[in-house]
Amino acid sequence: MKIEVKSKKGLRTILSVIVDKKNIQTKIEERLKELQKEVALKGFRPGKVPAEVIKSQFGKSIYGEVVDKILRETTTKVIAEKKLKIAGQPKIDLKQFGEGKDLNYELQIDCLPSVNLKSFDKFKATSFKVKIEGKNIEEKLKEIAKQNKQFEDKNENEKAINGDQVVFDYSATVDGSKFEGSEGKGVQLELGKDLFLKGFDEQLIGVKKNDTKTLNATLPANHPKQELANKKTKFECKILSLKKPIESKVDDSFAKLMGAKDLKDLKSLIEKQISGQYLQALNSITKKEILDQIEKNHQVDLPQNLIDQEISIMTQNLKPEEKEKNKLNNEKLAKSRIKLGLLLNEYGEKNNLKVSDDEVKNEIQKQIKGMPGQEKMVLEYYQKNPSASQSLKGSLYEEKILELIKSKINLSSKEVDIKEAEKIISKFNKPNADIDKSKSKAATKDKPKSKKISKK
Repeated sequence: MKIEVKSKKGLRTILSVIVDKKNIQTKIEERLKELQKEVALKGFRPGKVPAEVIKSQFGKSIYGEVVDKILRETTTKVIAEKKLKIAGQPKIDLKQFGEGKDLNYELQIDCLPSVNLKSFDKFKATSFKVKIEGKNIEEKLKEIAKQNKQFEDKNENEKAINGDQVVFDYSATVDGSKFEGSEGKGVQLELGKDLFLKGFDEQLIGVKKNDTKTLNATLPANHPKQELANKKTKFECKILSLKKPIESKVDDSFAKLMGAKDLKDLKSLIEKQISGQYLQALNSITKKEILDQIEKNHQVDLPQNLIDQEISIMTQNLKPEEKEKNKLNNEKLAKSRIKLGLLLNEYGEKNNLKVSDDEVKNEIQKQIKGMPGQEKMVLEYYQKNPSASQSLKGSLYEEKILELIKSKINLSSKEVDIKEAEKIISKFNKPNADIDKSKSKAATKDKPKSKKISKK
């Protein structure tokens, strides 16, 4: 094999590679011998088909298979010999090929730039702690109690009113005919929330236990069965029981219903949840503060193919006009991501940081524990999507790098209450939202959403 550097401009290198025809012929003969043991042709005993016969029938495909293998092997060898750190997939341009000829091709390689890291000693950032007051926990407790109402049976002759829970069986028809999902047993409906079908709740006002009532409703436009969308439907309902709401007593028993050991434990879980929600947003601010300084203080040449690839990934779900409108912003963001990725990776490699398979498994287990009732779904997601595990490994690697950087810089700590935390998050989000309104749906909201309390 002969290797010649044809050109070298910036991060792009073009090499000429020539593979001698004798080597190619040797590979073809080796493949023919292998096929003699595998090919079964009429008129020949298994394993006894002459090489000439195989070549006459499959010569072109054998040559193509051998050349494809040679291209892969020689490309890998060239990269190793030249000690090139490649960025993305090399491009191959065939110049000469064909049986009885030397194989001549050009290899276009975009290389990763050399990265010279500067000291982080003078970098500054703020780490936040969130102070959760008793009143915040009490407000959250009331919210949880309201969301998890308790009900008790009403008297036999009492009628249903808004706020009551009606338990019923139903049998529904469209144009007098049954349909898939047309029957329901023991359906529980809290009147006034209109969660079943529009106008359904109000027709149950005034019913009593053991009543049978016919209700009319329209199936939703987004019904899974297209033929049933917007169809007028008749429901025959048998009222099984009526229940009225009772004030939830927030005590140890209630706490156990919520998955906690007792009320003290529930309050502790609430405190961690509220703190965690705000810290997630505040930590993102600290992270950006650090990354902005790293990016500003380093100059790195970027391979164009990585920029193009990143832009392609970022804009794959955008319409052509949206891509064109945000072209400059997308290119700027892509360059920033690649530059920071190279800098952080260089820092990780220099400090010998690694993420083990066990660390990835432990993180998956944390996610599983944090999603009660959906454990199987989370586990199957990672089992069926190896790329998801790889992405998680990348996130853990980045976290390790950032934690090490934090230990090296001037990191001040600031304790804030919820009100101050919301101001900081809102101020951080507002300019980001103004830069690109098309990405507003993906922007972090000012105030974190409440999540179901779960014990980790």
